[in-house]
Parts: sequence; C-alpha cells; structure tokens
Amino acid sequence: MIEAGLIEALHHQPLLVVLRAFDPLDLAESLERLQLLGVHQVEIAWSGHPQWVPHCALLRQRFPRLHLGAASVLDGAGLAAAAAAGLAYVVSPVLDRQLVDRARQLRLPLVPGVLSPTEVHQAWLWGCSLVKLFPASSVGKAYWQRLAGPLGGERSLPHCIAAGGLRPGDVEPWLEAGVDAVALGGALANDAEWQLLAALVARLGARSR
Repeated sequence: MIEAGLIEALHHQPLLVVLRAFDPLDLAESLERLQLLGVHQVEIAWSGHPQWVPHCALLRQRFPRLHLGAASVLDGAGLAAAAAAGLAYVVSPVLDRQLVDRARQLRLPLVPGVLSPTEVHQAWLWGCSLVKLFPASSVGKAYWQRLAGPLGGERSLPHCIAAGGLRPGDVEPWLEAGVDAVALGGALANDAEWQLLAALVARLGARSR
C-alpha cells in the first residue's frame, strides 16, 4: 500500500494545507510561514506554468521540513509533472481509473476525490486506501460516518481527508466526527486565519504527544 506513509503521517498531524499560484515560486513566503508554524503536509496546486516542475523541485530543497504534494491533478500530465518534481504524493478532485492505475505504475501515492457512496465504494474496490471527500462542506461533518453502515462498516471505508470549504475552526469538529484528516485551502486569506491555524497546529501537536 503505497499510501501507507502518508496515512501514518496524517495520524500524527491530521492536517494538510493547499496553496495555489500559477508560478509555485510565488508560494515561497507562505511555505516558509507554514514551515515555521510546524505544518507538515502542504499541497501545491498543479498549473500549466512552463517551469512548474523545476520550481517545485526548488521549493522541496528550500523547505526540507515540509512534505510537499501536488493538488488539483486531473490527468496524466499533472501526474507526470508531480513525479518529475519529486513531490511525495498527488491529490485529485476526481476519481479516475486511469489516474489511479498510472499513479501505481509511478509508485506515487494518489488521493482521489470522492463524494457519492458509489464513488467511495468504487475507490475502495480499486484499492484506494485514502480518499478526499470533496467538497466536504456541501455534505456536513456527519456524512462520512453515515456511509459506514450502508457500505459495510468502517472497515469497508478508506481513510478520509475532508476538503473543500473548510476553515481552521472546522478541523477538530470534523476529526471528532470520524474523518482522518482535514485539508485547508482558501481559508488562509488573512492574518486572523493564520493565527487560528497557528493555534490549531499547537493543539494538534499536544494531542499527538
């Protein structure tokens, strides 16, 4: 199970932060801030920037304490770019069999996006041990546990990252409701949100000790 390392890392800090910019180098300031806060998992959104691969590789070198992955990957081109940049994992908003199979060929952990019971079940049948519930805010924090009974119990569900429309204050309630981790994206738009994130990271660190 190539996703095992990421699942274990999320057990210690059940949080991911998603950053977006056409040129990944524009994210350097935010990455430094996240590294100083003690965030471990950061996704860099895939874009068509001609230097996306070398710039992501450079960011990996500049921020060695961050575990960088690729976000918003929809096709083989994004998957190949993430692999070429040396990113640790790939997250997609969709469930696509070709993407799943190609990621396995590359030995690159892939977290596909799911929402419906059919998609969750299909991902499980395809051997996806970790999925992204997206957009999570549209279904509410009780949704994941409601799927357990009809889909055969918790052992028949993959591990779950809730993502889409969530803010720092949502992380702990969603974790308590049964998801394994929460991804934050556009929520970090101002200093107040960053302060909430800093407090959250400290609380999550206290929980893991």
